[in-house]
Amino acid sequence: MKGKTNLKVDEYISRAKKWKEETERLRSIILDCDLTEEFKWMHPCYTFENKNVVLIHGFKEYCALLFHKGALLKDSHGILIQQTENVQAARQIRFTSSQEIIEMKPILRDYIQEAIEVEKAGLEVELKKTEEYSIPEELQQKFDELPELKTAFEALTPGRQRAYILYISKAKQSKTRESRVEKYVQHILDGKGLNDN
Repeated sequence: MKGKTNLKVDEYISRAKKWKEETERLRSIILDCDLTEEFKWMHPCYTFENKNVVLIHGFKEYCALLFHKGALLKDSHGILIQQTENVQAARQIRFTSSQEIIEMKPILRDYIQEAIEVEKAGLEVELKKTEEYSIPEELQQKFDELPELKTAFEALTPGRQRAYILYISKAKQSKTRESRVEKYVQHILDGKGLNDN
């Protein structure tokens, strides 16, 4: 391993109940690519000149390498996964055994190198603008009833607007979407984001 290990990642791995061996294998492949090991968002994260390149994280069914700008990678092997339709930049490669990681080592190195090149080139993922998201019907009805709500909503930061749109849209039933809108009317009028107290 070329790269320096980070004590917090050592602790994270030593406490891991699941995906321990897989995390160690991924870690050694990534450190061979000369990235800086850090610990961010409670996971091993690897950076190039302070830019996040790749993160290791474990889920119930799989562990994954998450490329922060995976949407910009060529994905010549067709292995990158977009977690949900609303994830714009990041892409994952998922594993369910350390054997898969061993077999994919050269491919993983190539993808990591390509991700480093993306950072060196200063490329950015063009994110969908807030106005490109469609406003849920239930929220639009509320705007029609309360014009001051629409004004307050439009005064929120794009990120806060997006959070509301995605949260309300996620509900499958109209009734649930309506109750989500009702729940946050005052919050929006107060100029607060979804998670602001």
